[in-house]
Amino acid sequence: MKILILGGYGVFGGRLAELLADIDALEIIIAGRDQHRAEAFCARYNGQAKVQPLELDRRDIAEALQVLRPDLVVDASGPFQDYGAERYKVIVACIAAHTDYLDFADAADFVFGVPQFDAAAKDAGMFVLSGVSSFPVLTAAVLREMARTMDIVDVEGGIAPSPYAGIGLNVMRAVVGYAGAPVKLRRGGRQAHGIGLAESRQFTVAVPGKMPLWNLRYSLVDVPDLQVIPPDYPMMTDIWMGAGPVPESLHRILNMLAKARATFGLPSLVPLSRLFYTVLNLMRFGEHRGGMFVRARGVADGVQVERSWHLLAEGDDGPYIPSMAVEAILRKMLAGDRPMAGARTAIHALELSDYDALFNGRTIYTGFRDDDHAAPLYRRLLGSAFDTLPKSLQDLHGSARKRRWIGKAKVQRGKGLLARLVAAAMRFPETALQVPVTVTFSPDRHGERWTRHFGRRSFSSLQSVGIGRNSCLLVERFGPAAIAMALVVESERLMLIPRRWTFLGVPMPRFLLPNGTAYEAEGSDGKFNFNVEIAAPVIGLIVRYEGSLRLDDST
Repeated sequence: MKILILGGYGVFGGRLAELLADIDALEIIIAGRDQHRAEAFCARYNGQAKVQPLELDRRDIAEALQVLRPDLVVDASGPFQDYGAERYKVIVACIAAHTDYLDFADAADFVFGVPQFDAAAKDAGMFVLSGVSSFPVLTAAVLREMARTMDIVDVEGGIAPSPYAGIGLNVMRAVVGYAGAPVKLRRGGRQAHGIGLAESRQFTVAVPGKMPLWNLRYSLVDVPDLQVIPPDYPMMTDIWMGAGPVPESLHRILNMLAKARATFGLPSLVPLSRLFYTVLNLMRFGEHRGGMFVRARGVADGVQVERSWHLLAEGDDGPYIPSMAVEAILRKMLAGDRPMAGARTAIHALELSDYDALFNGRTIYTGFRDDDHAAPLYRRLLGSAFDTLPKSLQDLHGSARKRRWIGKAKVQRGKGLLARLVAAAMRFPETALQVPVTVTFSPDRHGERWTRHFGRRSFSSLQSVGIGRNSCLLVERFGPAAIAMALVVESERLMLIPRRWTFLGVPMPRFLLPNGTAYEAEGSDGKFNFNVEIAAPVIGLIVRYEGSLRLDDST
């Protein structure tokens, strides 16, 4: 198969070529307006697929198709928002040449208008699929899965790229272009407009059992989902999609500029594109992780329900996800599964199972969460990951009723003066090689209170589901201090990892965050084992206790 990729050395086109590197049956033409960049990309390309550079302006596509006769054209150039009066020139040329076509279009109006070529594409016996990327293909696949169990009414979603992912100049031009401009969407059951990048919401991407992303700010973006998804769901009244780029300081500057443009009728911010592009690609710090979410509210069996889908991508795997939809279609074509003729959006091109095959073997994780307020605390926080815990951990955390567990523990106190003072103030147990332990779990209107008795000394804490910035985290309050922890399932252990904290309700700096290894596991005897270490910067170890528990059958 011969594939012509317009923008083949760019961010999305280049990553697509890399994803296809293992297929020796491909000949990939890396096309773009800069011959040197195309040659440089091909020179460093490492794969079985054959690549060749080509200097080509999209305005000359018709002549190129006659000479090259590719089997497929992939338009990865853009920005599709700026294609002007002849925005569909590549599609028209492909239909005339009977050449199949895919694109990465992220412009809602562009993608929404592609079905006008359906009859011509069918007559030519070829396919035209537009918007073949995470937005809207992956979003649509997720919603179809959700629709199996609910009638979807309200949808919101977002994507949070890693700060190390890099962003193309054309993508930045597109984003800055609609900043402060009207964005078509469905709101309140009718067609309406939002303001690009001026509307923001907070969300935490938290795949069950994995370390969640930080609670991030997402701002409205003009993506195809807003127009092409609602027709599939008659009951849908609202849809909103956002992006959560970091650092947040730059993000907020974009928000302010977008609001200023909308309020005062300022001209387009496109002239600032290169500045933002440069700054964003220079400010690479923080966690090398990215994510995506789709949250839907609806009705199931007459009851209002809420369900969310989360994606977490570690390291360098995340930036490839937008190019994976095209990869999946190509691999299916090589296996004999060719899309039907016609021109349409790509929202029905793939299912979640197609993505699962692509994510397999990579550090990309996904999972669903159901907002079940009646579920026990840890089941609610862990979602589907709760069922992967060892039996003793499920037994201890699987009830919302009052219960008591008993056992024995070994305790080690910190020796420093500050450590002793903090331990005494919190009533932590004294050093002991073996001490009887009783832990009582009592329902509380805010969560669950844990009262621990180590011999004659006792202390308690209140555990609850985090809200706001602590969303999807377990918040444990010891007097005036509250620690927000991630519940991470790792090697049959439940790790409790501190992420944020407050003192007297005031957010405290992360470099002062109490730390220490804390986990739960199942012993070889089937008992519930705990290992808790509480330490703090400057202070050092405050207390460490480890031991085992079993249900007190007498209660």
